[in-house]
Amino acid sequence: MLADFNFRIILEYLPLFLTGLRSTFFIAIISIILALITGIIACSCRISGIKILKYPAIAYIEIIRATPLLVQIYFLYFGLPTLGLKIPEIQTGILALMLNSGAYMAEIIRAGINSVDAGQLEAGVASGLNYFQRMRLIILPQALGVTVPPLLGQNIVLVKDSALLSLISVMELTRCGQTMTSERFMPTEAFLTVAFFYMCIYFCLKALADWSQRKLIFREAY
Repeated sequence: MLADFNFRIILEYLPLFLTGLRSTFFIAIISIILALITGIIACSCRISGIKILKYPAIAYIEIIRATPLLVQIYFLYFGLPTLGLKIPEIQTGILALMLNSGAYMAEIIRAGINSVDAGQLEAGVASGLNYFQRMRLIILPQALGVTVPPLLGQNIVLVKDSALLSLISVMELTRCGQTMTSERFMPTEAFLTVAFFYMCIYFCLKALADWSQRKLIFREAY
């Protein structure tokens, strides 16, 4: 296989792949930040006792988790213009990734919140803290510490899911591989290169997850 592998053509298209890599990083970072904010808000609303906040949050989380990401991307890409909202493809992709990953992050954070000792919540109530103060000062700091590894795992999934944005013509890594294949008809070289760059991103995020397990998670003192 390697005897027929054309490394020269990869070097020729390397600037295109580096552009796609930068685009993938940009999409991933913005989507991760927005998804985390969305997840925290959705989780806070779901576990609250306020019905007007709780039930829309439940509906959002369950609908997102029950439908494929590709369907959500197409729904936003083709549906928003019919509502008069015409936004660029990359922003549509970021919105889809944010909503999709935010729903999963909300459930991860909710599991972390449920792991917080009930006695601390009672202490917060006894101290006169309201619901949002208890969330900000007591619950969320501990919940986020416990859920760092699964959240980073979800972030890795988000990065790989960004490949689906190539279907709406976002020029990220997978789209670069498709461009090279259509121009030179060398799918092996194109998508092995794409896979290599995704593996680099994966191992970087995995190293971050391993570091967080050693440094960021609340552990019992020895």
